[in-house]
Amino acid sequence: MAAPDHDRLSQLASRLTNPQAFVGVLGDRRPDAVELLGGNPATEALPAAALRASIDGLLADGVRAAPALRYSGPRGLDELVAWLADREGVEPSRIVVTNGGLHALSLVTQVLLDAGDTVVTDDPIFPIALRVLQLTGAGALPVPVGRDGLDVGALDELLARGLRPRAVYTVADFQNPTGGVLGAAARARLVDLAERFGFVVLSDNPYRTSRFAGADEPDLPAGSDRVVRINTFSKSLGPGLRLGWLVLPPWLVQPVLNVRARTDQHPSTFTQAAILGIVRPAGAFDRILAALSALHGARAAALATALRTHLAGQVEAERPDGGFFVWARLLDPAVTLEPLHRAAAAHGTGFSRGTSFAVPGGRDHDRYLRLGFSDIPEAGIEEAVGRLAAAVSAVRDGRGA
Repeated sequence: MAAPDHDRLSQLASRLTNPQAFVGVLGDRRPDAVELLGGNPATEALPAAALRASIDGLLADGVRAAPALRYSGPRGLDELVAWLADREGVEPSRIVVTNGGLHALSLVTQVLLDAGDTVVTDDPIFPIALRVLQLTGAGALPVPVGRDGLDVGALDELLARGLRPRAVYTVADFQNPTGGVLGAAARARLVDLAERFGFVVLSDNPYRTSRFAGADEPDLPAGSDRVVRINTFSKSLGPGLRLGWLVLPPWLVQPVLNVRARTDQHPSTFTQAAILGIVRPAGAFDRILAALSALHGARAAALATALRTHLAGQVEAERPDGGFFVWARLLDPAVTLEPLHRAAAAHGTGFSRGTSFAVPGGRDHDRYLRLGFSDIPEAGIEEAVGRLAAAVSAVRDGRGA
């Protein structure tokens, strides 16, 4: 096969490197591996039976199946749009159904950003969000995220010194990877800054419905014309369905639909109809969320207990009140990230390296591990942390890779 002719590629395609997996382990994976990678909701609570019943109903006969197998409108099925609008507390005209959360982010960034624009981002960040920004040619400017979410005070200082970003990208609830939650006062301050300085807040919030302890913070106000909400069914009904949605200020709706008309035209009619059959019965979606939260809460507690039992004094971590991850910091300077990552794989476990979530120009996060718990039974979590502790000991004692 001939080598690729890069002279025939677009400038965009030529400058993009091959995506690197940020959750995998190095080398061969042990057959008995139990990895703390996460990202998927608890399999046991996903509505597989309800999905099957919904699909069976759609395909019961040709007359009933036909609408779900046809083209549909660019905004999404009217019934699903209405259901989402009711949950979001907005007019249906402001909802656009998308092929997952990343597709939603891609659509809105293509509408808002040009090459050379600046986007303030979480630091650390969900790395695939950076890949989406690369498509626009915009530059990411990192602002720290901690237990209390994005450091809005640091953003305010940058604005006072003359920064004028086009957008601010943040995950306000149970941020990936830190688990940080932006408080009510900080949310209000962020929106006030957006309205004063003219940037758009891209609130990517897939974990908002994943809380299993504590009280919800109010969502960023959809009434502001500077707020875009991005969400997905991936963390509740399953990422394989690839269905998400945007809540847009009115001035952005038609431009987003204009971009969609030149890409995918509309989300899968069949997937929308199948999901509508799951969520339309009164209270059904909330029952799914409750079942997931119960499992996730138990697994988060199991991970916190296992870390205290096996790695006390070696890692520092707080149990979150929601989300899918624990952001753990290595305490022993003799234990460094890359050798530990290799040793963990050799011991039959794995984690996501903090460096994978770094933003160029920001912190490197080379003392951090992202530990996923959402899709691992409690016994598996205990086993995985025990293996991780053995890997830490091996590296500390000079026996690691």
